Amino acid sequence: VQLQASGGGLVQAGGSLRLSCVASGRIFANNVMGWFRQASGKERTFVGAITWSGGSEYYADSVKGRFTISRDNAKNTVYLQMNSLKPEDTAVYYCAVKSGSFDLFLDNKYDYWGQGTQVTVSS
Repeated sequence: VQLQASGGGLVQAGGSLRLSCVASGRIFANNVMGWFRQASGKERTFVGAITWSGGSEYYADSVKGRFTISRDNAKNTVYLQMNSLKPEDTAVYYCAVKSGSFDLFLDNKYDYWGQGTQVTVSS
């Protein structure tokens, strides 16, 4: 599976961006698609995830209520809608895929990763 993330950019605080992650190759019903982010000089952290079959969503507390994950199974694409952006949301955002919905908050449980897309939020 190859993942291609896009949609990053520069936005003012309070603005919105929508990231996309297109998967080439087969995505299985038990797969989970996750979003992580890594700010400069910091560790990569969990943002959110969605199960491919049932569409169950999971979010980090820091983004809950502001970010929404959705998927389009026909297009093999996952989206991360980011609203009310804050300067602390500035990071490189990565999409990833894993099998099974256990440990979905842990980046080392994901098998395939996209290349990352930069999101910069100015104050």
